[in-house]
Amino acid sequence: MKQCFFAVDLGATSGRTILGAFTDKGFELEEVNRFPNHLIEVSGHVYWDINALYQHIIEGLKIAAQKQIEITSIGIDTWGVDFVCIGKDGHILRQPYAYRDPHTIGAPETYFNRISRTRVYELTGIQVMNFNSLFQLDTLRRNNDSSLESADKILFIPDALSYMLSGKMVTEYTIASTAQLVNAHTRKLEPELLSSLGLTEDNFGRFVYPGELIGTLTAEVQKLTGLGAIPVVAVAGHDTGSAVAAVPALTKNFAYLSSGTWSLMGIEIDKPVINAQTELFNFTNEGGVEGTIRLLKNICGMWLLERCRSEWEETSYPELISEAQKSEAFRSIINPDDALFSNPSNMESAICEYCALTNQPIPDTRARVVRCIFESLALRYRHVLDSLIALSPRPIEVLHVIGGGSRNDLLNQFTANSTGITVVAGPSEATAIGNIMVQAMAAEKSSGMDEMRKLINSSIPLTIFAPQDTEEWNCAYKRFLQIIDLKK
Repeated sequence: MKQCFFAVDLGATSGRTILGAFTDKGFELEEVNRFPNHLIEVSGHVYWDINALYQHIIEGLKIAAQKQIEITSIGIDTWGVDFVCIGKDGHILRQPYAYRDPHTIGAPETYFNRISRTRVYELTGIQVMNFNSLFQLDTLRRNNDSSLESADKILFIPDALSYMLSGKMVTEYTIASTAQLVNAHTRKLEPELLSSLGLTEDNFGRFVYPGELIGTLTAEVQKLTGLGAIPVVAVAGHDTGSAVAAVPALTKNFAYLSSGTWSLMGIEIDKPVINAQTELFNFTNEGGVEGTIRLLKNICGMWLLERCRSEWEETSYPELISEAQKSEAFRSIINPDDALFSNPSNMESAICEYCALTNQPIPDTRARVVRCIFESLALRYRHVLDSLIALSPRPIEVLHVIGGGSRNDLLNQFTANSTGITVVAGPSEATAIGNIMVQAMAAEKSSGMDEMRKLINSSIPLTIFAPQDTEEWNCAYKRFLQIIDLKK
């Protein structure tokens, strides 16, 4: 019977469960089930359906059981910042708010009236974004939210799902670090910030780090799935933390771009970088595997195109990319991180509005919209990478693009052209591989991350993109900077 690791990988629009095994050829991955992750909009709020996600995980475990696959352990990773309130009786008090809920608009400024922005950044080193858990919790507190008032425990999304499987409550370090509640230096929950919310460490589960055992499947889940008391392991619960663990780097002189609904660009370092410059650039210091810090910047990624596709009857990515490739270069440029694009009712209209406000030609065809998105993302990547180069303690010689976006050859070539450095694309399944990698390390199947990265590099197909058309992209970048200034 084949021994496998069971990875649950949940993104903001879809999720899947994957079986991973080690063979003589390297990694072997098999998708078990894939499912949508729908937002629920009701009464002016936006929620996640935590029970539906749990049910999809159960279905995946059932399929694995029917295949008579021996599962060594289970690990769960998800997007960051969101959380579930648990009552004293151990029950979920309501569906969790989604980070795109509008209730936190303006929340950071309100919070900074009590504790300054600089103090919060000094403690956490986390990029200020209105939906960070710190501001979500403060908004709930100010609104006298009934679920928070009744909560005994607060569990981040991967920890809540692990709790539903194992009955054990934990707070995993990498996912907690996205909340802006963890002290970047002590790597523990920060009492000063918890106190400002009327909370203590007792309101959270046992603090754990990637590779630690959470518990085993409950008797109920064993009965539902037909499996035994399989261990549930804390992986890098934040999906980007898992993805970065799977960067196939052979040296430390690299930057990474985790490309998906969000693009997250950063470097891997040994200790946080918190100073006036990183605060000004709004860079974030998130927790990683084996005590590393991920110094990174969140960038609005394929969210732009995903929302447009929903307005275009879900036209396939290959068709859109082919159309964009034939379209005129640098006709219209946007700042992907402008507030206009955070959650508009119509993304294509928002892009046209931005172009009108900045005195540019309005992209009047689907191909021109897609070309605008890809070129603008590549230019924004250069903008962020230039800052990372200034902050990095090591030279940056290559940019590793991982995640679903690593399959987008056109965007990867644009990124190489824009940044002027070599882009190595792959693996596309980085998050699941990183999840499995940490489980393997916990099972003592590997000596550590360096060994695993060498294995990934030698066993996963990678595509290399060298910079082209440098002069044209340098001119476009100058225009990009002018457009950003014009829109301010």
